[in-house]
Amino acid sequence: MANLQKFFLFVLRLAMGWMFFYAGITKVLNPQWSAEGYLKGAKAFTWFFQMLLDPSILPIVNFANKWGLTLLGVSLILGLFVRFSSLLGVVLMALYYLPLGWPQPNPHAYIVDEHIIYIAVLLFFAAAKAGRAWGVDGKRQHHSGVMRILG
Repeated sequence: MANLQKFFLFVLRLAMGWMFFYAGITKVLNPQWSAEGYLKGAKAFTWFFQMLLDPSILPIVNFANKWGLTLLGVSLILGLFVRFSSLLGVVLMALYYLPLGWPQPNPHAYIVDEHIIYIAVLLFFAAAKAGRAWGVDGKRQHHSGVMRILG
């Protein structure tokens, strides 16, 4: 990969990382935050999202949401385990997208909204091994086994 390409991949990874980190850490630092409102507003797959509102499940959903976003951001910023975290981020973004009304998830989008763009970028990061562009994954790329697969 040419240095200019590596630079722009690095900048995109940092920008996405900051966005996810900030979205997560603001939830972590707000003890009143809950996914309850989002889940109650589900317009599609309502049976699934209503199930997540169960009082025994909602705290797990909240924890996974807050810390999933935060750790995804940290992973992208550091360039650590980027392939693995990007794929988990795809799942998280799909779970954000699915309860929205299809094919118009919001008044300003038809089929494709920001969640689909985030999914595309995260898949690109996983495929391009974006953590190797001036990230910790690049420092460990000569390792084998599980560590290599995750990064």
